[in-house]
Amino acid sequence: MILLNIHDLSLPIADPVLKFLLVLIIILFAPLLLNKIKVPHLLGLIIAGAVIGPNGFNVLARDSSIVVTGTTGLLYIMFLAGLEIDMGDFKKNKWKSLTFGIYTFLVPLALGYLGGYYILGFSQLTALLFASLFSSHTLIAYPIVSKLGVAKNRAVNITVGGTMITDILALLVLAACVGMAQGEVGQEFWIKMSVSIIVFGLIVLLIFPIIARWFFKKVDDKISQYIFVLVMIYLAALLAEVAGVEAIIGAFLAGLALNRLIPHTSTLMNRVEFVGNAIFIPFFLISVGMLIDFKVFISSWETILVAAIMLIASFAGKYFAAVATQKTFRLSKEEGKLIFGLSVASAAATLAAVMVGYNIIISETEAGEPIRLLNEHVLNGSILLILISCTLSSFTSTASAEKIAQLENADTVAGKSEEKENILLALNYPETVEPLVNLAVITKSKHNTDGVFALNVINEEKNESSMKNAEKLLDESVNQASAAEVTLQPLTRYDNDVINGVNNVIKEKKITDLFIGLNPGKGFSSSFVHNLYNGYLQNDKSNIFIYHAAQPISTIKNQIVIIPANSHTEPGFFHALLRVWNIARNTGAIIHFYATEPTIDVLKKIIKKVNIEAKFSVINTWKDSEEIARSIGENEGLIIFLAKRGMNSYIPQMRYIPGILNSVFIEKNYLIIYPYQGEMENYPEKRMVNNHGDFVQIGNVVRKLFK
Repeated sequence: MILLNIHDLSLPIADPVLKFLLVLIIILFAPLLLNKIKVPHLLGLIIAGAVIGPNGFNVLARDSSIVVTGTTGLLYIMFLAGLEIDMGDFKKNKWKSLTFGIYTFLVPLALGYLGGYYILGFSQLTALLFASLFSSHTLIAYPIVSKLGVAKNRAVNITVGGTMITDILALLVLAACVGMAQGEVGQEFWIKMSVSIIVFGLIVLLIFPIIARWFFKKVDDKISQYIFVLVMIYLAALLAEVAGVEAIIGAFLAGLALNRLIPHTSTLMNRVEFVGNAIFIPFFLISVGMLIDFKVFISSWETILVAAIMLIASFAGKYFAAVATQKTFRLSKEEGKLIFGLSVASAAATLAAVMVGYNIIISETEAGEPIRLLNEHVLNGSILLILISCTLSSFTSTASAEKIAQLENADTVAGKSEEKENILLALNYPETVEPLVNLAVITKSKHNTDGVFALNVINEEKNESSMKNAEKLLDESVNQASAAEVTLQPLTRYDNDVINGVNNVIKEKKITDLFIGLNPGKGFSSSFVHNLYNGYLQNDKSNIFIYHAAQPISTIKNQIVIIPANSHTEPGFFHALLRVWNIARNTGAIIHFYATEPTIDVLKKIIKKVNIEAKFSVINTWKDSEEIARSIGENEGLIIFLAKRGMNSYIPQMRYIPGILNSVFIEKNYLIIYPYQGEMENYPEKRMVNNHGDFVQIGNVVRKLFK
């Protein structure tokens, strides 16, 4: 009774605690229940919103709290689309995205205009705005595609790029129609809009990355970094509104601006996706469901006619655009279906446009009733369009994405081979733990789920201080990896000799890659150089990576990679090169290779298999390499392949590298790579990379390629 007195249980629920609890329960259980009958969880949340909303059982009102959180979810969807897009693919597919954007804008616009003007009898201005409602689309199924692991597929990339184009065009039509309805369109109107949009785009795409790079270099606190991301999303959305376009465009451009600064495998990316998918995006879907009112379709035949025209024009237009894109660029049928599935959903821009048009009163009837630019039948029809299009989008995207994922997985190393990579982090200093774990997370292959180890060697068995230090380092490494959803196995080794302890673990765990961190600001010490040449390099079963991190690897814009002559003839070269591919793929850095002409020829042949941005320059002498290394600027990193005595690519000048790095690069990032010399049990010598950047065996094809 006391509980009943405290809480007002009248509907709609007003108590904030009870309201939030109810929404969380829906987010938790609606997907679980509907997944049993194969209904996508996105659709389940929309249906749940309709049931509890003001047009359903009126359990919750669509008040400001729901709208604010839902708006964040909408912005989040667009931000994630820009953040997760593969920039290398985006640049390669920019003309495809432009073509698809034009297809998916013009075809539904034409069909909608014809239906609105000739069948529904709208004026030309109203018919044009009516048609623009479904020429745009919302990537409501993008979380499904991302979860299934095909977000980097070219069809997704083309669709995401096309979404930006068609939404901008649709919202420009909205702005123009509103201006004409209010009598404000003229030369000054178009100039002002064009200038404001250009200025807004330049601010977000050019200035935001500079601010973000500075912030991530200066601030290590993970919570502050996440809040900074939210600030960037909302600031870009606000600037978009000031420029005269919808906030969703600003959120998408913010994702593009931060794309290279938030590695796809990083802790920050994991936090961004987790919070969005757990809270904000579900709130948005529930808020969309609250708009649905099924009663209007029973009480008005005109609403049904308007809705039918909208559904036919939208679905037919989006389907034609998807098929035209598939045929134009020779995509697979499943990729064409995925484009249709992603682009058929109408929600964000449609909802924004119809509400703007509904709120504009252009005249009044003799009885004093307002005549709106878009009437209530269009408003109600758009709600039905949102429901059905989101349903179709969820089912179609899920089905096609699952088939594409199966086909892609069939070509990966995990699907064709039992080969396994094992990465070992040799931890000694607290300052090197986070940089080494981040490097391992970024460079490991996608199929490596349990092959990352962290080791600390205790050379004084009874020294309690050493044991506590080892435990602290290993706990920190495990926590750091867990934040990025990577399983890291901690190892403690008791040995009187650190080198022996590390080499014994390499043999026991069949380690393919050994990562060693240099203390930031100190570089190579004389004792480490001695241990390197007389200890670590005596192991010929694994690649050795020596990493000096002066700033977060995600803030590096360009990675300068220097490869000595004949390096590509070393047994471990191509496996070590995979780590460089992954740095580029996961951080978005541009890789600039400097090597001899034979090595450049090999790299150019295999670069076609990897979606990264790369440049190539031929160098002929070691002196050229030193000059290039010394010219490295701010926010650039150095990656250099070296070799030990007796290897094909070894030259005596390599022994001077530690001294040069200490004198010139003490405040810069560098990664030294020693490819393994002998045969590696887990990674045979002849191998190549597939479309995912992972190595696969191709036998005689590789032998012919490298002749």
